[in-house]
Amino acid sequence: MIRDPEVRVIGPDGEQLGVMSSKEAYFKAQDLELDLVKISPNANPPVCKITDYNNFLYEQKRKEKLQRKNQKQVELKELRMSPNIDTNDLNIKINAARKFLEKGNKVKVTIRFYGRELGRMKTSQPMLDSFAEKLSDISSIDKQPLIEGRNMSMILTPKTGQAKKKPQQEQPKEQDQSNEGEN
Repeated sequence: MIRDPEVRVIGPDGEQLGVMSSKEAYFKAQDLELDLVKISPNANPPVCKITDYNNFLYEQKRKEKLQRKNQKQVELKELRMSPNIDTNDLNIKINAARKFLEKGNKVKVTIRFYGRELGRMKTSQPMLDSFAEKLSDISSIDKQPLIEGRNMSMILTPKTGQAKKKPQQEQPKEQDQSNEGEN
């Protein structure tokens, strides 16, 4: 039972029946052998609809399911390195991070320290800074490099829409150069 003194009522076909007392709206719903469902409780007066309650619940669940289906979930991908990583291995990690960022995922870059490496944690921060600088065209730093126990990590997030625009701008330049060689 709806406890509000007055409600705005919508009929089963979607037509406006107007503002009336909640008892009167309830009796109209009973006459049509349907239920009175409060759709918008925050409105003034609250909006109620005369409809089948089970059908209303089914439609509501279906809408929620569609919204969840259309939502893009951002994943957090993690790349782990050691502080004495070689430059070629570092470039491979950068390319992997670039792929993750282009797909729209966040990337957590972690340097893990063992044994004597723990004494030189501060010297590894420039490595994370250069990692972020090499990916600055498609990402921004979400969380600055931070020491957490035996690890130093930072989080990179993709920039919106800029990663896909740059390759398109470079293609026309290449075509212009190929035409100059033919002349």
